[in-house]
Amino acid sequence: MRIKELMTPDVATVTPETTLKEVARLLTERGISGVPVVDPDGAVVGVVSEADVLVKERGPEGRPAGRFAWFTDGRDPAADAKAAARTAAEAMTSPALTIGPERPVSAAARLMIERGINRLPVVKDGAVVGIVTRADLVRAFTRPDAE
Repeated sequence: MRIKELMTPDVATVTPETTLKEVARLLTERGISGVPVVDPDGAVVGVVSEADVLVKERGPEGRPAGRFAWFTDGRDPAADAKAAARTAAEAMTSPALTIGPERPVSAAARLMIERGINRLPVVKDGAVVGIVTRADLVRAFTRPDAE
């Protein structure tokens, strides 16, 4: 089975300048958990997910207290930057991992598991043509064996 057979072709996208509030509104209205971020030429430059929005909602982590706090500071600078994000560009995970529509479903499953991601923008000739999620792959597993 190929990605094109189970991807969602009507994929919502945002630009790097899209505000995080607009991204959250889009995720909520469409009932989706992530959205590709595309440049003016339509190339995927990143993905903003619910997890990225949650980092913003949580806010920055506090600094550990104490004399040697600098030595044991386990803070994640990238998470702190996302907590201060106001736009898709500032919150997105980049670079985005993508997959082609002709690739086998097994390639998407492998990539999602190995990289711990939940969705892959599907790209053909540099443009987004769809998106495939873990839920899509699970649905494919429920099809009759003959398919």
